[in-house]
Amino acid sequence: MKTIITFAAALFAVSSVHAQDFRNVTCEGTYPHHLQGICADKEAIYWSFTTTLVKTDLNGTLLKKVPVANHHGDLCLHDAKLFVAVNLGKFNDPKGNADSWVYVYEAATLKELARHKVQEVFHGAGGIGIRNDHFFVVGGLPDGVKENSVYEYDAKFQFLKKHVITSGHTHLGIQTATFANDRWWFGCYGDPKILLVTDAEFQMKGRYEFDCSLGIVGLPDGRFLSASGQCEKDKGCTGSARIAVADVKTGLRFGEK
Repeated sequence: MKTIITFAAALFAVSSVHAQDFRNVTCEGTYPHHLQGICADKEAIYWSFTTTLVKTDLNGTLLKKVPVANHHGDLCLHDAKLFVAVNLGKFNDPKGNADSWVYVYEAATLKELARHKVQEVFHGAGGIGIRNDHFFVVGGLPDGVKENSVYEYDAKFQFLKKHVITSGHTHLGIQTATFANDRWWFGCYGDPKILLVTDAEFQMKGRYEFDCSLGIVGLPDGRFLSASGQCEKDKGCTGSARIAVADVKTGLRFGEK
C-alpha cells in the first residue's frame, strides 16, 4: 500500500518529534476496565480505559489519570484537546437506545472542558477520528446489519452527514478510528478481529484480519501505534501499544519498515 503522509504529518508538524521517539510501549498501571483507544502527541500517549482516562510519557510512565463516566471509548487529539466517544446508554440496540456524546478534555491536565451531544450515532458512540477539522464518530452495530456507519460533525459538533461503509458485518460495529496515510483505519472486534481500510470518502480499500480494536493512531513517519490489552480477574486491566506499518497483503503488520 502506498504510504502518503498527510494527516499524521500535519498533526505533528509543529513539534520536533522524531520517529525514533515512538516505540513499543506498555502503559504503567492497572485499571478497572479494559482499554478502548489511544492517541498521541510529541510528549505523551493518551489511553482510554473505559472508566479511567490516562496520560503517560512516550515510555509509558504514568503522568496523570482521572476517573471518567462509563463508557468512555476511543479518542483522538486535536488543538491540544482530547475528544472521546462516550455512550451512556445501550450499545448495539436495534431500536437505538443509545445516549451518544463526545467529551472534551484538556490534553495537558485531563481537565474536562466540554460535552457535545452526538445523538445521531444510533447504536452508541464508541470511536472517533478527525480529518480537516471535522470529527467522525463510529460505534455499535446490531447482529445481522451488513454496513457500518460513520457520522460526520463540524468543528462545533453540528451534524453534517452519515456515511455508509459497505464493509459487511463486523462484531459490535467499529471500535477505533484514525485517519492517516490518506486512509481511514477502523479496528473491529470479532474472531478473528478485523481491520477495515477505506479511502477518505469511506470507499472500501480492504478488509483484513488484524487486531487494532483497542486503539490505532498514525505517527508522523507513516508508521502506527496499535494497542492491545489484557484483563485479569482481581488484578485489573493493562494496556500496551506496538509499532505497526502498512502492508499491501495484511493491511497492517507489526514491526518496523
